[in-house]
Amino acid sequence: MTHDPRSPLDAAALRAVLPRWRRVLAVESTGSTNADVTRMAAEGALDRIAVVASEQTAGRGRLSRSWTAPAGASLAVSALFRPEGVPAEDLGLLSLVAGLAVVDMVRDVTGVLDDDAVARPEVGLKWPNDVLLGGRKLCGILVEAASIAPPALVVGIGVNVDLREDELPVPHATSLALAGASNLDRTKLAAALLDALDRRERQWRFDREAMMADYRATCLTLGTRVRVELPGGGELVGEAVDILDDGELVVHDDAGENRAVTAGDVRHLRAVDGGYAGEAAK
Repeated sequence: MTHDPRSPLDAAALRAVLPRWRRVLAVESTGSTNADVTRMAAEGALDRIAVVASEQTAGRGRLSRSWTAPAGASLAVSALFRPEGVPAEDLGLLSLVAGLAVVDMVRDVTGVLDDDAVARPEVGLKWPNDVLLGGRKLCGILVEAASIAPPALVVGIGVNVDLREDELPVPHATSLALAGASNLDRTKLAAALLDALDRRERQWRFDREAMMADYRATCLTLGTRVRVELPGGGELVGEAVDILDDGELVVHDDAGENRAVTAGDVRHLRAVDGGYAGEAAK
């Protein structure tokens, strides 16, 4: 029997395979999984609480951009972490951790990279945490602080599972189905994602050097010519040459200087015509 990717989530199956998570709630629809987990944090929820949903009616991405999809066509996961003992200046790296976890999930359970696949699209990260599959954006990631002291961080991830081309939120997006995934079972995808989040968060806390090495090896931005739209206006064009231990991107600009970028929207440029990679040439 072929599994219907838009069938209900199996909450019992999720809890059975995620022993490191204190509590995992699975719902078919909610306004925002990040809002749900933030409310739980305010009520005193402990580390490693997660909410998984088939649909968000008020999902948000970066800069308060909306993130919506047809019912049952995507996967929304939000998780609460309370990283005690982590210096405040290192908390921003959790967004990189989330991106790595999604890449792990794609590689481990979707079948996109199977040897017998018709095509094996490249999977990796565009700095800081955009997951690219075949050069197109697969998911949205939003990390928010539920409290500062003690730190409580909510990691929200929305994955396009079986959206069709006409259902994609933006032209340069994709879905697992469009990329040729053989496994679209959202319960199994959610389990793999939460397991990867657990492992990568522990790696971040206890072996940050290894985590950053894995991030650099996964980051498709490195070695690529980029245009960075800087906060407050202005832009930076050059080659991405390094990622510092604090997560900053280093760009070798056209004036021959290395400039570190803390925040900004990065676009990969095609070497042939300077257009944006992942979008059709004009």
